[in-house]
Amino acid sequence: MFDEKTQQQLGYYVYALFDEGRVPFYIGKGMGNRVFSHAASALVDPTPSDKLDQIRAIRAAGREVRHVIIRHGLTEVTAFAVEASLIDMMSYLGHGISNIVGGHHSEVAGLMTADEIRRQYSAERLEGLGDDVILININKKYTRGSGVEGIYEATRRWWVIGAAGRLRSKYVLAEYRGLIVEVFEVRRWEPLPYSATGEERDTKIRWGFEGRVAEDEIRSLYINRSVAHAKRQGAANPIRYRL
Repeated sequence: MFDEKTQQQLGYYVYALFDEGRVPFYIGKGMGNRVFSHAASALVDPTPSDKLDQIRAIRAAGREVRHVIIRHGLTEVTAFAVEASLIDMMSYLGHGISNIVGGHHSEVAGLMTADEIRRQYSAERLEGLGDDVILININKKYTRGSGVEGIYEATRRWWVIGAAGRLRSKYVLAEYRGLIVEVFEVRRWEPLPYSATGEERDTKIRWGFEGRVAEDEIRSLYINRSVAHAKRQGAANPIRYRL
C-alpha cells in the first residue's frame, strides 16, 4: 500500500496488473491505493469475473500480483486517455486483457486504421441502394482495426434473411456505425449448420454467405459513404434493403 505522502504525490495514475511474464491481464486508472484494491477484493468478493478469477488463480499458485504504475502525476482527463489507449492497443494485439469494457471515449476516438479515420471524418452521404444490394450492420460483431478480413468475417454470417433477400443480394454492404466500410460480392448463401450451436436451432434459419471484395467499379459507388442520415432510432433488424 502507498502511504499518505506517496498518494499525494502520485495524483491520478494509470496502472497494470501482471502475473508472470510481461503481458498484463488488467489495465486501469485511479488515485490513492486503487491499484491494490483488486487483489484485496479477490479475497473477500466471491463474484465471478475474469479479473478477480485471475487474481485468485495467481494466489492459489503461490504467486503474487505484480502492480506496475505506467504513468502518474496525471489529471483525470489525461488518465482516462492513457488508460483507453493502452486498452485499445492490448485488445488490438489480441492479448485478451480482463477489462470488461473498452477505455473512455474508445468508440469515438479509439484505435482505428487510417481508412477508418478517413471514413469517420470525410464520408459523403449515400443516397440509395442498387436493386441487387443489401446493407448489413455489423456494430455488434466487428472489432475496429481488424482490417478487411475482420470486416468480412463480421459481415458474412449468420443472419435471418429470406429467399427474396438472398436472391437480390448480389452485393452486400458492410455498415459500421453509419459508414460503409466494405463491399462484398456474394458467391453463394448457405444455412447455419445444425451442429454450429449448442442448442436446438430456432424456427428462423440463419444464413451466411461466401464472397469476395467487390470489383472497384461497384465498390467505388459505396465504400466510405455515410448512411447515418438514413438510420432510424431503435431499428432492430441489422439487414436493410433500402435507405
